[in-house]
Amino acid sequence: MPHCENFAPIILTGDRPTGPLHLGHYVGTLKNRVAMQRSHRQFVLIADAQGLTDNADNPDRIRRNVIEVCLDYLAVGVDPAYTTICLQSSLSALNELTLFYLNYVTVARLERNPTIKDEIRTRGFGRDIPAGFLCYPVAQAADITAFKATVVPVGDDQVPIIEQTNEIVRRINRQAAREVLPEAKAVVPKIGRLPGIDGERKMSKSQGNAIYLSASRDEIGTAVRRMYTDPGHLRVSDPGKIEGNIVFTYLDAFDPDVDAVADLKASYRHGGLGDIALKQRLEQVLETLIAPIRERRAELARRPDDVIDVLRQGTKTSRFVTQQTLSEVREALGLFILA
Repeated sequence: MPHCENFAPIILTGDRPTGPLHLGHYVGTLKNRVAMQRSHRQFVLIADAQGLTDNADNPDRIRRNVIEVCLDYLAVGVDPAYTTICLQSSLSALNELTLFYLNYVTVARLERNPTIKDEIRTRGFGRDIPAGFLCYPVAQAADITAFKATVVPVGDDQVPIIEQTNEIVRRINRQAAREVLPEAKAVVPKIGRLPGIDGERKMSKSQGNAIYLSASRDEIGTAVRRMYTDPGHLRVSDPGKIEGNIVFTYLDAFDPDVDAVADLKASYRHGGLGDIALKQRLEQVLETLIAPIRERRAELARRPDDVIDVLRQGTKTSRFVTQQTLSEVREALGLFILA
């Protein structure tokens, strides 16, 4: 059991194992997980079952990335002494809670969920929406409530999922005429969504516009050189625009020297700073951030049994917690219970 007081606020967070994690995950939730794990009781869920909602024809992609995602967690500083890392598909209570909760939400409400609407449009499902995909906000509600989480770090695009979770919680509590489950609060990072290196959309594994936490120095350099700056900034002496300049977006997100970045912006606006020099600084900033993560990850990858043991122990702990919540919900709903 991770070292955290029983009365500490409970966090649930996690990721679908559809590939290794990237800088968007880092600014979106990973930094918060590391920062909050000593003051909260934190559970991190590797959501392999949810990963199947749009990868059912390629389950091997999900299976092989479970360890990859766990490696990323440990490499960035998620500590099993303070954080419980667990595997979603091995927690049967989550499936039962999902089944119960589906009776407390309508198809129309699921289709109105902004997160679902955006993802359906992005994936081009049209009306051929996998039922598991449409219902994944209910599955996420089961995940959150099974751990009785009151704090859920998410990107701003996931806030509607938390709102829908709380709607279900309120319905369950009204049905039971008492508080069985707590409502959860979404914690959104200040930076919000990190755009991909193409500047057109958020950083995403599926869009091929990501910089991974395991990226080599050469891969970082290649990605940075692909970034758009200001198309009107043709010469070093030309004044340049900061707004919409992806290199500055990344410097704001990752460069710890805020004053130096402010000076760079002033020089760029007035003319006198070239794109090559600007990108060279960003390359160094990202290499400084990623290099120790990359090295820790490589070391951990040489001990796969240790990584699997972290996941096994965390799942064992989580199974006890989630089964206890399931029992409480079954009782609250007045279901017939056999000893």
